[in-house]
Amino acid sequence: MIERIVRIGSANGLHARPAKFFTKAAADSGVKVTLAKAGGKPVNAASILAVISLGLGNGDEVTLATSDDSAGAALDTLVALLAADHDLPVADTATSATPVAV
Repeated sequence: MIERIVRIGSANGLHARPAKFFTKAAADSGVKVTLAKAGGKPVNAASILAVISLGLGNGDEVTLATSDDSAGAALDTLVALLAADHDLPVADTATSATPVAV
């Protein structure tokens, strides 16, 4: 069994948008992965409903696990998604547009 422990990086926790990124990557990995909040029951990492039901907030510690001993790289990718802050503001393209000469 391989496990990784990571803290949730998104400023507003693992809400719908970052959970969507994470669960899609978990499903696309082709590896059965579980996610558990510290001291909690593991859930299927590819299920958005199960992941959101954990109520994970910024800084919460979670454990990713798989019984596939060759899935270390897949877990590392998922760890990076959980650790990233998906709530960072996006650059405002309306105010940074290049002026057009008339």
